[in-house]
Amino acid sequence: MHTVSTAFPYTLTRMGVIMTPEDGNELEAEGVLNPATGRTPDGTLYLLPRLVATGNVSRVGLARLIIEDGVPTGVEREGVVLAPDRGWERGANNAGVEDPRVTFVPFLGLHVMTYVAYGPLGPRTAVAVSEDLREWRRLGPALFAYDDALDMDLNLFHNKDTVFFPEPVTAPDGVASFAVLHRPMWDLGETRPGEGIRVPAGVTDQRQSIWISYIPVSEVLADVSALTMWRGHRFLAGPEFAFEELKIGGGPAPMRVPEGWLLLHHGVTGVINSAFDQQQKVNYAAGAMILDADDPTIVLARTEEPLLKAETPDETSGIVPNVVFPTAIEEIEGQLYVFYGMADSKIGVARMDRRPLD
Repeated sequence: MHTVSTAFPYTLTRMGVIMTPEDGNELEAEGVLNPATGRTPDGTLYLLPRLVATGNVSRVGLARLIIEDGVPTGVEREGVVLAPDRGWERGANNAGVEDPRVTFVPFLGLHVMTYVAYGPLGPRTAVAVSEDLREWRRLGPALFAYDDALDMDLNLFHNKDTVFFPEPVTAPDGVASFAVLHRPMWDLGETRPGEGIRVPAGVTDQRQSIWISYIPVSEVLADVSALTMWRGHRFLAGPEFAFEELKIGGGPAPMRVPEGWLLLHHGVTGVINSAFDQQQKVNYAAGAMILDADDPTIVLARTEEPLLKAETPDETSGIVPNVVFPTAIEEIEGQLYVFYGMADSKIGVARMDRRPLD
């Protein structure tokens, strides 16, 4: 992996808050945050926000974006499209379907959602698909094929921040594949006290980092449920700069840009208590990297400083203070906009601009 040191070609400019918890709406009592986005077949743009009810129980909602003069300014709610109504999405004292990321995959004609099922053993990534953003078919939890070279079963670990690329790529084994980013959480002590942190062979940095896995296109065309069978796991990028000192994780679906693949991510500093607690001593900021167009395991450039960090009252004060958490990118009338969670309580939007490099 080779990182080229260069000025980063994209900037973010905050444009305001577009969704806040609705007064009297019990499903939003603990916040609206970390949305996915997508367009219905007629081209209408929707937000799929995480809605958090009392007791930290999350659902995925559907809300049509209100756009004025080309700028997203608000939403019109249209209900809930995914709730923790499967046994593996609920524990004895917890439940939730959290942090959806939605990628439209033209090759399949489907929206592919990854989400976190907060079940009996903690957070587990899962996959669902839809043609219209309203009706979602669960394909089930993601399963990691065993690779003896890693000396580790990735199914042992909680995993979050998962998102698919929108088009097939060539995997390291030369096979046309769908690629997916994920972020294994190496502390097995969160599941079984005393086990501590365990990492695969060859991993020297125990901090949580972005990994990439693959699914052969031919297998998905034969049976779409193959989207849950991930293989070819490898490290992609870890903490490198000051604003990522604690950990990093993926954000929106990677987007093709002239330089390659644009990947927004979040960097975290501070102190984490139990991984399942609503944190109070962390700081999340938005960074980005450019991945090689032909081989997305190659990082061509990345931001040394955050593109956006928690500065406004909406970003610094909330259920989890000091959080800017990018989760979706959309083009609206020729302009890119990034949607992000604000302090685990509200949803903001920022304009993304490309600047010519010197």
